[in-house]
Amino acid sequence: MKNIKPSLEKIVPEFGSSFYYENFSKEKKNKAPIWHYHPEIEIVYVHGGSGKIQIGSHMSHYRNGALMLIGSNLPHCGFTDSFTGNSSETIIQMLPDFLGASFFDIPEMHTIGPLLEQAKKGIVFHGQAQKTIGDLIEALQNKDAFDKLLGMLTILRAMAQATDYSILNAEGFIIETALQDNARINSIFNFVQEEFTRPIPLEEIADKVSMSVPGFCRYFKKMTGKTFVQFVNEYRLVHAAKLLHEKQTSITDICYESGFSNFSHFNKLFKQFTGKTPSMYRNELKYIVS
Repeated sequence: MKNIKPSLEKIVPEFGSSFYYENFSKEKKNKAPIWHYHPEIEIVYVHGGSGKIQIGSHMSHYRNGALMLIGSNLPHCGFTDSFTGNSSETIIQMLPDFLGASFFDIPEMHTIGPLLEQAKKGIVFHGQAQKTIGDLIEALQNKDAFDKLLGMLTILRAMAQATDYSILNAEGFIIETALQDNARINSIFNFVQEEFTRPIPLEEIADKVSMSVPGFCRYFKKMTGKTFVQFVNEYRLVHAAKLLHEKQTSITDICYESGFSNFSHFNKLFKQFTGKTPSMYRNELKYIVS
């Protein structure tokens, strides 16, 4: 068994700036999509393409790019890889107090404070909000540090004013936990990411985090709002959705490649999760592409 440790990412802003801004392209790829967390708030804009969204205990599959706001110490996975097909990916990372401990409490910032509070659960923006704010994010690339800061505040205001968005982990992912809980839950997430294609007995994962099976089940449900079995199955279903988009192999092969051992059970869960059967989901993708 691999010894998978959670990754605490250390982020260093560029010289002369109070936050970190980076644009990745086909020539300059982002790092491997491992589970990680950091004290910085993060904005991620993926321009085009399709891939996985894994933030806290939420998992889904995006098409035509994605825009996310991720709160401090909220564990998440990378959003692009060699199969995503996006034209670029831009990330902005800043500490919650990067402009001072009480900056977002001043009257002019009265809408942004609540936005950053909601970000503790993760936010995904949709539709026109995704495109408009995404354009603002990419426009920062060639600006100097001062104009980047002004642009950053404009982006946060646009996010606070947007109406087309979804709050993730709304039913229970506990963000403000002790550091040891962050480490433990990240260890579990990393393990699932590595081992989801095979059966994962509760005894094995409970032993990995030095807990009894009943204690582990209570802990995981409290932390994520989901049972461990539900979490693993959702991870497999998101992976299957990704494969349906990327590969032309049979749905039966995708079922087993995603960690399911029973095809009818896979079909049932996939329809519950997406509202469509795997074949309907793939046919819809073909229609969108054509």
